[in-house]
Formats: sequence, structure tokens, C-alpha cells
Amino acid sequence: MIKNILKKLQPSSTLLINEYSKSLEKKGQKIFKFGFGQSPFNVPKDIVNELKKNAHQNKYLPIQGLQALRNAISKYYSKKYKQNYSPESIIIGPGSKELMFLLHLLFDGIIILPAPSWVSYAPQAKIGRNNIKWIETKPENNWFPTAFEIEKIIKKSRKKNYLLFLNSPNNPSGQICQNLKEIAQLTKKYNFLILSDEIYSELTFSDNFDSISKYSPKNTIISSGISKWCGAGGWRLGFLIIPKNLKKITEKLKVLASESFSSVSAPIQKAAIIAYKNNHRLFIDNSRFILKFIGEYVYENLKSNNVLINKPQGGFYLMPEFINKKFLNSREMCKSILKETGVALLPGSDFGFSKKRMLARLSFTDFDGAKLMDHYSKNKKLNYDTINHFAPNIVEGTKRLKQWSK
Repeated sequence: MIKNILKKLQPSSTLLINEYSKSLEKKGQKIFKFGFGQSPFNVPKDIVNELKKNAHQNKYLPIQGLQALRNAISKYYSKKYKQNYSPESIIIGPGSKELMFLLHLLFDGIIILPAPSWVSYAPQAKIGRNNIKWIETKPENNWFPTAFEIEKIIKKSRKKNYLLFLNSPNNPSGQICQNLKEIAQLTKKYNFLILSDEIYSELTFSDNFDSISKYSPKNTIISSGISKWCGAGGWRLGFLIIPKNLKKITEKLKVLASESFSSVSAPIQKAAIIAYKNNHRLFIDNSRFILKFIGEYVYENLKSNNVLINKPQGGFYLMPEFINKKFLNSREMCKSILKETGVALLPGSDFGFSKKRMLARLSFTDFDGAKLMDHYSKNKKLNYDTINHFAPNIVEGTKRLKQWSK
């Protein structure tokens, strides 16, 4: 009754940990929600007001998305990257996740995934009946693949089509890819495609985000949306920016969209125009600063000889590796942590790592973002007293995790 290719698939672990944590809370257990990655901040008021104003909009919109929204996105990204992105190269979807899923369905070839990779890349590739080649990365390279490692895979069968997924800032490691130029050089040599998942790009802790599309514009599909920087994950709106020379992909994605989600909610598309048309620089900068401060707090208070961890560079994740802990696998370790400390983490095996490596993803968003944003907007300073007051779960959860690691 069920296709063989789907029998072994499990629900997304990020959603599972959220549901499991809620069930434990209902039983009275105190849970520190370090597992589920979601923006802690409220959607900016002007965007919310635009959504309210357009709540009456009930018509189906164009498959590719509202022209005005695509115009706003193309203008925003053309200015941001100093490129000329056409509105016709943009397709709007109910979250970038859905659009990436459709890309997996139409692509015929081999998917190259760095370990770690976001939990949905591999299952989507399997559903799309594409083979996956994993590259296990190293912390000294910010958990990203080297050009040599990528080339090694491509050289084995040059006649195949290849699609490399790059996610920077990265989920789950919170790291930035530093070797974009050398990877881009490979696209010119072997003419493979890159899906640059830039959903966390606005939350890069340094001032200048670098996209591989700058160095390989004809081979890079950009994926992004309003879920992370705008705090609108539940609204479900994302997009792909596809190079003009890949027009066939754009056209086929529109066909798949017409047979799946038809079009994205009209009120949300109207609100998203304001997200990219109005100036939200202050909101973004405040969000970045708060996340950077809290991320570095967790990093400084958790790192030790027992916990290996890279300093966060963007987004809201850290990826600690627990040394000298003897479990069968990282999933068993995370269950033990949850049971003994109440801290919910995701196992590294969900992101492509060997099950035997005691890696986990930690999301440092378990705090009231609205209150902390209001405080920082008025005072323009953060310190440990601020975190103790506005982010007590971060403080206590980090403390318990540190004690457990000993």
C-alpha cells in the first residue's frame, strides 16, 4: 500500500522534539527548549498591520507569486548583492522548504550534502529519487566542505548532474562558510549547481554577509524567506531566486507548483511586500546583536575540555560535541540529557553525522524575544544581568547542561 521509498521516512526531528517537549511539559516537567529552532522575536508591526489590512483578500494569486512581491524581492537582493535579479527569476512558495522539495523532484542527478546538513535535505532527496553523496566536514573548516572534497565526488562520474546544498549561516552548526570562492571555482570547471540556502543570512553576526552567488551567479539558486529574520515561520512564505540561464528550472517549478500548492496565501504575500519594501534594518540589527550576545553567553559558559564547540557566527544554533560520554549513539545521549536535565537537544545523527559521534544541535532561543527586544531598543546595552532577568531559561539550561557534561 505504501511505496517502498517512503516506508523508512520519519517525521522531521525538529518538529518531533517540539511535540515531545510539549507532552513532557503537560506532565509537569520543566523543559528547556534548546531543540526547536524558531525566531524568538515578534514580526515587525508594519508587516503585521499589512497582513490585517489584507485579511479580506481571498482570490487565488499567480502561481509564481505576486508581481509586486517579486519586484520588491528583486530590488532588495539586487541592491544587497550588487547583482541584477529579475522578478521573472523569482518564484514564491509556502516556505522555502516546499520549493526545495519541488527542486528535488525535478532535479535528475546526485545531491551533494555536507554533514552537517539541515534535517530535511536528505529525506527530500530520497523522495525525489536522487542519490546522496555525504561529505563529513570538520570543525576547523567551520563544518563546511572543502573544494577538494567536493571535487573528489564529482571526478568519480563527471557525466552525472550534481546539486550541492550550502547553508550559511548553517543549521545546525551556526557557522559561516569561509571558502566560497574556491567552491565557486569548481562550478566553472564542472558546471554543477548550488542551492544556497540563505534563510539565516540576515542574522549573520558580522556586518557583511557573503553569498556564493557573487562568485558563481550562473550556477547558484538562492533560497530564502521571512521565517527567520522576520520571525514569521508560521506564516509560511519563502522564495527561490533562479539564474536567467536556468529558465527551464523556473518553468518546471511553476508546473510543479501549479499541481501542488497552487499559490501562496494572498494576505501573506501582501504583507511580505512590506517586509522587503520598508526599511527593517534597525529591527534586523537589534535581532542580530541580541542573538550574538546570547549565543556567545552559551558558548563561553558551555565550552570546556568535555564540550568541544565553535563560537557562533550567525543564526541561533550551536553544535556541541560531548567528549568522554559513552552512549550507543547521539540520539540515546540526547534522551539521557532530556531525562536528567530537562534540556531538549537534537542529535547530530539527524544532520548527517555518524550516530557514534556525540554531537548535538543546541538552539539558544528559549527566551521572551519581545521583552528583550523592547529592553534593548530602549537601553542599547546587554550584560549578564540582562540575560539573567530576560533569559532565565538560557541561563539555567546552560548551567544544567554544563553540569551534566562533567
